[in-house]
Amino acid sequence: MMKTRPNPSLMRMLISAAASAAARTLPSALPLTPFTAALLLAGCMVGPDYHRAQVAVPATWKELPGWTQAEPEAAQGPKGDWWTAFQDPLLDELEPLVQVSNQTVRQSYANYQQALAEVRVARASLFPVIGVTGSLARERSSTGTLSSVSSITSTPSGARIVNGGTLEANASWDIDLWGQVRRQIEEQSATAQASEATLANATLSEQIALANAVIDLRITDADIDLLTHTVQAYTDFLRVVANQDQAGTVPPSDLISARTQLESARASLIALGVARAQYEHAIAVLVGRNPEEVDVPHSTQLPALPAIPAGVPSTLLQRRPDIAIAERQMASANAAIGVAVAAYYPSISLTALDGFTQSPLSGLLHMSNYVWSLGASATQTIFDGGQRSGQVAAARASYDAAVANYRGTVLTAFQGVENDLSGLRILAQQAEVLDAAVRDAIRGAQIAQNEYEAGTVDYTTVATALATQVTNQQSALNVHQQRLLDTASLIGDLGGGWSGQLHDAQHPARAVMPASGAAAADAGAGSPANVEASRTQGAAVGP
Repeated sequence: MMKTRPNPSLMRMLISAAASAAARTLPSALPLTPFTAALLLAGCMVGPDYHRAQVAVPATWKELPGWTQAEPEAAQGPKGDWWTAFQDPLLDELEPLVQVSNQTVRQSYANYQQALAEVRVARASLFPVIGVTGSLARERSSTGTLSSVSSITSTPSGARIVNGGTLEANASWDIDLWGQVRRQIEEQSATAQASEATLANATLSEQIALANAVIDLRITDADIDLLTHTVQAYTDFLRVVANQDQAGTVPPSDLISARTQLESARASLIALGVARAQYEHAIAVLVGRNPEEVDVPHSTQLPALPAIPAGVPSTLLQRRPDIAIAERQMASANAAIGVAVAAYYPSISLTALDGFTQSPLSGLLHMSNYVWSLGASATQTIFDGGQRSGQVAAARASYDAAVANYRGTVLTAFQGVENDLSGLRILAQQAEVLDAAVRDAIRGAQIAQNEYEAGTVDYTTVATALATQVTNQQSALNVHQQRLLDTASLIGDLGGGWSGQLHDAQHPARAVMPASGAAAADAGAGSPANVEASRTQGAAVGP
């Protein structure tokens, strides 16, 4: 068997074919140097370059009482394990479990991994496809022609059976001359970063939901303690009324009224068990467990009411994951315009083949059976009935919708923080008044009971005083609950402990700041005219 020479490199063949095609298409005045060939292969990128849409950002929070310039540390809002500010051991134990066991978070993580895989799929289109093909064939030919080739076997009937085969390497490369593939990579990368921000947003949302559930559970325990104490007080007072009824010093209706009041309090106490069980079940699901696996003991300690620094409004664009989602979706929609515009330009492909083919099979790898081929092709759509122009128009409309969604998300974020700040400010004033009302109601109930026992007032006065005391105590508890919930909501609306960093979708180990991180630099220039200019000032090439 003859020794064969080393095969040429497939990549070298592809580059040579590209240079040959470029020599035919470039103007004769432009010499085809290696540098110009590299520029040709690098190509350009049609469509608009991305510039983050501008939004108007206020300098201060309207509802922040006694506003002063924030300190550098406070300007960033809550950080890290924000739930420790509530000083509740149950929160400290369960909050870290959300990001590893919560099923909504796990689903968002899987979606993020899928988005990263889609980026790898898009990047693969930048490179040539190389394959190897081998085949063997055995066929029966007619008897009309005689042959002296020894590898042909003749049957007794005179028919010929021929063995043949091929062994070939092939490559094809669709050159990204107009940047369509790179725009697709840009689109998929932005989508992957939006998915990463969705993961952060899901984690934060579930953590806030867990904090709310724990707060509701603790307040329910406090309400149970309050009604338990109330039932005991009503029981003691019923004993006083019963003694006076036996002595004949009070009408029978007083005994019935006292017993009714006690039974109503007991019924309300029992009803709280339903709400407590539901909060406990919700806590179990939020940490990824079955409800029967979680048993939260009764606690008499309420979470602390922390003071959360609101920071400055401009930092909100960096810290809110939902704003990052909207911003990255806007970047993805912008890249999709380039993908649609690239359809107006011809597609150029290179192909190469290198290998051996022989029939009959004998001597397949001889140099005389060595074959190769190089080819280049270009395809240009002449008429498509407006399909491409419709696709470009749809991509631009999708980008405009993404811009509107981004701005709406920012406005909603500002609204949420202002609502939280106003709620905390007003509830603090209400809590101060209710504290005084509770003190007066407790004192009034004690006086009414003493006067009833002395026979100077009727039972209606006592019943009213006792009911007023319980109502004011429950109102104070409800206001405290709402202050805790508004604090948790403020933490969530400020971005929680999210750092504001997203990862490079093509290199996930690298952390980068999202485009919205530059918001503070140009806050206030958010007119529609500026946004339209930012979309069109890029290198928009094509129709």
